[in-house]
Amino acid sequence: MRGLAATARTITAAALIMVVVFAGFMTNADIVTKMIGVGLATAVALDATIVRLVLVPATMMLFGRANWWLPGWLDRLLPNLDRRRAPSGAPVDKGETDVADRPVEPVSAG
Repeated sequence: MRGLAATARTITAAALIMVVVFAGFMTNADIVTKMIGVGLATAVALDATIVRLVLVPATMMLFGRANWWLPGWLDRLLPNLDRRRAPSGAPVDKGETDVADRPVEPVSAG
């Protein structure tokens, strides 16, 4: 619910902009361009309303924690992006809160 409340306005605004742009294609004299405009405008409107604002939240509610299940084979292929650890795998010093907070050392060009 929080995710939907936080993103619904942005999704709807972006979709509305895209629908207006694609609907602008319908003013062209070429029939193929008109069909592309109608198709894209319809697809974006359906995606924003039905899929992103209805189906995704409903399936997330139904599946619960299963939404975040990652197959073991895919987990082994993906890199470990744990921001609480240094790239070497050692814990970050207690004085530092994040690896990104460390000073950047200049690299020589030659």
